[in-house]
Amino acid sequence: MSKKKRWVLAAIAVTVCLLSRGLQAQPVAIGTVREEPAATLLLPYFEVDLGNPAGRLTRFWINNASATAILAHVTIWSEMAVPVFAFNVYLTGYDRETINMRGILQGALPQTASAGQDNVDQISPKGPLSQDINFASCTGTLPPAQLSAGDVAALQAALTGASSAMLGGKCAGRESPGTARGFVTIDTVNNCTLRLPGDPGYFGAGGTGDATNQNVLWGDFAYANGNAPIQGAPLVAIPANATDPLTSTSGGYTFYGRLVDWNASDNRQPLATNFAARYVRGITEAIAWRDPKVAQQPFTCGTLPEWYPLGEEGIVIFDQQEHPEVPTTYPVAPQPPNPGLVPFPVAAQMTLVGQGQAVNGVLPIGAFPVSFTSGWIYYNLNTTVIAAGSNPPADPAASQAWLMTMRSVVGSAGPIGLVGGPATQLDSAATPVHFIP
Repeated sequence: MSKKKRWVLAAIAVTVCLLSRGLQAQPVAIGTVREEPAATLLLPYFEVDLGNPAGRLTRFWINNASATAILAHVTIWSEMAVPVFAFNVYLTGYDRETINMRGILQGALPQTASAGQDNVDQISPKGPLSQDINFASCTGTLPPAQLSAGDVAALQAALTGASSAMLGGKCAGRESPGTARGFVTIDTVNNCTLRLPGDPGYFGAGGTGDATNQNVLWGDFAYANGNAPIQGAPLVAIPANATDPLTSTSGGYTFYGRLVDWNASDNRQPLATNFAARYVRGITEAIAWRDPKVAQQPFTCGTLPEWYPLGEEGIVIFDQQEHPEVPTTYPVAPQPPNPGLVPFPVAAQMTLVGQGQAVNGVLPIGAFPVSFTSGWIYYNLNTTVIAAGSNPPADPAASQAWLMTMRSVVGSAGPIGLVGGPATQLDSAATPVHFIP
């Protein structure tokens, strides 16, 4: 047998072995966010027009990269980072599940079931290379039932900034009648838990709580709005590692640090704090997820959380000839801890680059005025949050975030496509950079 044939047969043997065993969860390098299977996924922002069936909606897809059947715990958060609602999704090996946020807000949860609740293999059928097992804890929970009319009303109220029965009559965001906003996290778990990520027992060091450290989830999401081009991007992958000092040392910055008293028991790597991204004024939308660094609970309607609005250490806007514009000349009302531009004041938002101008010398919160027509922007989204005290202990000024941009490409007949995606990450919250050009 020739040497070439031996190499080909060896490659085939390795491929067959990997397919039969499935992709195994492996420790990953911490400090660089990249597209890879992870223990947690983040949908950084969702928006649903509740009054118009053809209006803005958000869909996302979660995938299992392993042959092993798993459970995923989906948590819906308000724009102010209040956990509002959660449900479980069962995935057979190599499975994929579509989740339509409009459907969720109308009470229709994804219909999945492990082998014990689906003995005829019709709800969650498996393929020839996929595992299908029983999670006894899911009996009576999966497949989920349609939400009642009262629960639907309460869920919609919570995500539009209104008083919600789901929250004991309290609120979870700014008032936005008819438009639901927030973000979503998806964690691998070992049971059909009813707990939320901030509840005791949800996380345990080394994946010993409800949440596991199985780095097997991947996915993507898309925004649709009538006949406009669909905008989409990968879900943010947040791997877990119980042995890397950056994700296992108490006092360091982990993704869920604010929910575990900064003891690193979630083992999830943090996101970045500094970013760079191109823009075209009036066309580019910046989608930003921010960490308020406190375990935010529902609050009395008519008030806002103590940390609001979130500021930043600095934003510098460059035109095509590298001329800088530092938009910190206007005061902001109410005055945040870091004065100046405040385009991303909440935990999840979509902001048009170039919107809003100073009125009577005061720049409205959420405005993002830009003088230049196009160029790129340096974002340093670190900020000290007074409500968080001296947290995270390793660097109280560090503040993880996620930033992506999208803009339409317009032809003579109107929008013909979209460009953009995740902004370039310039650091990690585990080793943050406190720099402004």
